[in-house]
Amino acid sequence: QAVPAGSHVRLNLQTGEREARLPDSESGKSDRREEKRKRVNRMDIDTNSFTSQELKKALAKMKESEKAERMAHEEEVRKKFRPIEQLKEEFEKLNVKMETDYEIMDKLISKFNSSASTLDEKVAALYDLEYYVHQYQVIQIP
Repeated sequence: QAVPAGSHVRLNLQTGEREARLPDSESGKSDRREEKRKRVNRMDIDTNSFTSQELKKALAKMKESEKAERMAHEEEVRKKFRPIEQLKEEFEKLNVKMETDYEIMDKLISKFNSSASTLDEKVAALYDLEYYVHQYQVIQIP
């Protein structure tokens, strides 16, 4: 719902309703002193307010429902996707070797550090390594 500019909007936590108050004056600003005076003189004694125990129970229920939603989402993801170990086994059956980025970078570093590698192989290893390193912010080389 659109409200005029300068309106005061709040969410009533007891009822869950959004409330808006139009500005008092034509300029669009309300008199802050009058508003403050009204708040000081009025004491809100509400018999429908929540106790701390009730709020703790409500928060616990929210956390439980959030956890249940997360678990349901994880289960849905597990149904859609297979673990990497299972994929590796299936690729090995097809005679296709699947390597992670870490494994590839480890081989490239070994090739670069190898004394048997030629200068061209070392330069190629550095170019390939540069591609993989740019995908990460921080990398630790063992």
